[in-house]
Amino acid sequence: MTITSVQKMADRVAELMEERLKVRGAGLPEKLRRGGRLLPRKVRVQAQYLAEACRQAEHPHLRVRVDMARVAGAYDATVRHLTGINRWQRRRVAALDFLASAAFNLLVLAALVIAVLIWRGYL
Repeated sequence: MTITSVQKMADRVAELMEERLKVRGAGLPEKLRRGGRLLPRKVRVQAQYLAEACRQAEHPHLRVRVDMARVAGAYDATVRHLTGINRWQRRRVAALDFLASAAFNLLVLAALVIAVLIWRGYL
């Protein structure tokens, strides 16, 4: 693996983050800074390692410190996760989470109203 292949890997992950997660930014480090919270911790750590390896691969003295096997593993893990993300499924889950939260809040409110009515002697 060369510097260009590490850069291509980082560009591909950045492209997938923009496509699947709608995270804007100039490169992978900025996209991770803006939208890293959308990734699970293990995947986020792998993506951060890939961004750091890309930065190190540009410098001639730091290039020898880059573990290409770990870079390939980090790339595979992040791409596998990002390609598994379905935008419509994420929206549906978010809508169901909102509805479940609203239903729970209404249930708690109804219980409080009934408790106050019992306490005041109306029921």
